Amino acid sequence: MHLIPKPLHFAGQILRTRHRSLTTCSSLRESLDASSKSAGTAQSSGNDWEIKMLYDGGCPLCMREVNMLKRRDEGKGKIYFVDIDAPDYRPEDNAGITYEQAMESIHGILPDNRVVTNVEVFRRLYDAVGLGWVYAITRVQPIGRLADWVYGIWAKYRLPITGRPDLEVVLQEKKTCK
Repeated sequence: MHLIPKPLHFAGQILRTRHRSLTTCSSLRESLDASSKSAGTAQSSGNDWEIKMLYDGGCPLCMREVNMLKRRDEGKGKIYFVDIDAPDYRPEDNAGITYEQAMESIHGILPDNRVVTNVEVFRRLYDAVGLGWVYAITRVQPIGRLADWVYGIWAKYRLPITGRPDLEVVLQEKKTCK
């Protein structure tokens, strides 16, 4: 088990009451079915999207961000949302990014198939919905590197903070349930 810094552990205690851990294949399937029904898997109108966002539909905090971005996008299709937790997620449709890679940190795919990661993804997402000013300061170094470092800590502890099993357990459950 990873040692989680105290503030992150406390946040995880709070969130555990809102999100149950996946422990069986049937609960994994139920979670996957619910996430694909509620969040959609990969929808955007046309090919005018500016960035494809790969997100974890099983992460409650991630879903808050996704839902906010969907509201801000207002059906313009600037962001192409892809739920990596959906049963129909296919790496070959997403620049070869595997479920494991996408679970380790946020990934975005640009229309020319270039992959962006970490805070750059958020910068581009927020730019797409008219909130570019929120992350604009991260273009300046060393602030950008610091923001990536802070995001890296979040990404490392995201699963236990949100009351989910470690990534190794989640990956094993996915393999077992196929």
